[in-house]
Amino acid sequence: MKLRTDRIRPRSGALVCGLLVVCGVLTCLVALPGALARPHDGSAVQAGSELAEQNAWRLFRGDASLSGVAVGELPADPKPLWVFEAEDSIESTAAIADGVAYVGSLDSYFYAIDLESGELRWKFQASMEIRSSPTVVEGTVYFGDEGGQFHALDALTGELEWVFSTGAGIISGANYVDGLLVFGSYDNSIYCLDATDGSLIWKLETLGYVNGTPAIVDGKVISVGCDGFCRVVRLDDGTPLMDIEIYAYVGASSAIGNGIAYFGTFENQVLAISVITGELQWIYEHPTRKFPYYSSAAIAGDRIFVGGRDKMLHAIDLASGEPLWTYRTRARIDSSPVVVGDRVFFGASTGEVFALNAASGEVEWQFETGSSIVASPSVAAGKMVIGTEDGQVYCFGEPQ
Repeated sequence: MKLRTDRIRPRSGALVCGLLVVCGVLTCLVALPGALARPHDGSAVQAGSELAEQNAWRLFRGDASLSGVAVGELPADPKPLWVFEAEDSIESTAAIADGVAYVGSLDSYFYAIDLESGELRWKFQASMEIRSSPTVVEGTVYFGDEGGQFHALDALTGELEWVFSTGAGIISGANYVDGLLVFGSYDNSIYCLDATDGSLIWKLETLGYVNGTPAIVDGKVISVGCDGFCRVVRLDDGTPLMDIEIYAYVGASSAIGNGIAYFGTFENQVLAISVITGELQWIYEHPTRKFPYYSSAAIAGDRIFVGGRDKMLHAIDLASGEPLWTYRTRARIDSSPVVVGDRVFFGASTGEVFALNAASGEVEWQFETGSSIVASPSVAAGKMVIGTEDGQVYCFGEPQ
């Protein structure tokens, strides 16, 4: 695929050439022919994240770089072990830690569910609906709600430890590194809080909603949002390092591998952009089906995987952006894929949960829930947890 910046379609008559601002210096963002992403073996992300572990899935996408790769395994033919029913839709992706699955619901309740039995351990009522995915670290579970309240609860009891108020709803999950929590809000801001007491460390105003969870790699926060920028910010003090204009709204989170951010856009494209130099590495666009991406990408081996509203899961070469294979379902895929060993798991709006062979795209397993799925799989301790829009939380694994 020839790399051309004019294939990033501009919004509202914007200039064709992207602009990169580094420490106040304005330069032109151009794609260099042959400037390719380095191969990513999947293991570097896991080894470098304090959140990645076999028996826990502590935040959306599993680790601080948002790789979407599980450390453990799942059985060849996962069976439903239990189903928990909330009072309204589950759009939140569950967190798993210390034998408990944590998930929010549009019924405004946040649930702690025993991972072995599926029994309710406790529930907490938030101010409004909960769409954000929780994060569990050091005995505390964190999540935001549609009322703009960011909560910290005791993971064992569900008791409120502290709450922080933003100016609008919170869809973003929180990322965590070195005692700091970073998340986005619909008040057009990125927040960094002290995980211990919820005090504000810094706040960065953007030009639009921040829907996705920010990635954190090498002391830097990488965030994409609805203002058409990929922002690189210093974690410790919020200093902007790069604002890379991408001319597209982004509802997904970016996955980071070897200094490259991979994410789909509402302009029907998947982009690979260096967060070190600001250079565009490649653009992927399906030749015929032009639909937005809301699903966040997963990185494993020499490829990335991402679901589209074109009803397909796409496997894309990590280095070149060339298509490897696609698998078409009967409805859109907003669920973000998770790589487990040599398989890719995801949900679809058909209500089906799939496992595809990562190399070939062939179906190796599927299960029909009967309800649309927006949430993404969470994988830990040999189990997979995923919620549906009819309020059910499924746990799959090996029956005892």
